[in-house]
Amino acid sequence: MFQKIILALSFCMLSLFAASIEIKDSYVRAVPPSLPNSASFMRILNNSDNTVQLVAANSDAALHVELHEHIMENGMMKMQQISHIAIAPHSETILQPGGLHVMLLGLKKPLKAGDMVTIELIFSNNETITLHEVPVKSVMMGMQKK
Repeated sequence: MFQKIILALSFCMLSLFAASIEIKDSYVRAVPPSLPNSASFMRILNNSDNTVQLVAANSDAALHVELHEHIMENGMMKMQQISHIAIAPHSETILQPGGLHVMLLGLKKPLKAGDMVTIELIFSNNETITLHEVPVKSVMMGMQKK
């Protein structure tokens, strides 16, 4: 009986400490040495009962980091900064080429395939997630989906 109570309490404690936000499949686009900017892509999972927003990001690889989206304007694809990226309750938001992404501006050094960077993500629920060793990958055809 006592063991069952301890086991039940352990499961309750585990659920209290389970992360409400999970990051999967993160990577940064490799760029030629002449390009000063790159982008990071990932899947953001929200395990909570409330909408959570990605509101800011930082990286050791760039001087500035912004949240961006692509929009169609006058028949042309255009990128623009946005204030946040929403992740609905119990769902995921995908950051991908040609869509939502984290923009790395003013690269401190050229990013080539095989490099690793650190990215810090800041959310509206006061969670901060630091992604260590995010791989830099070569993405062919520019806007091609991964």
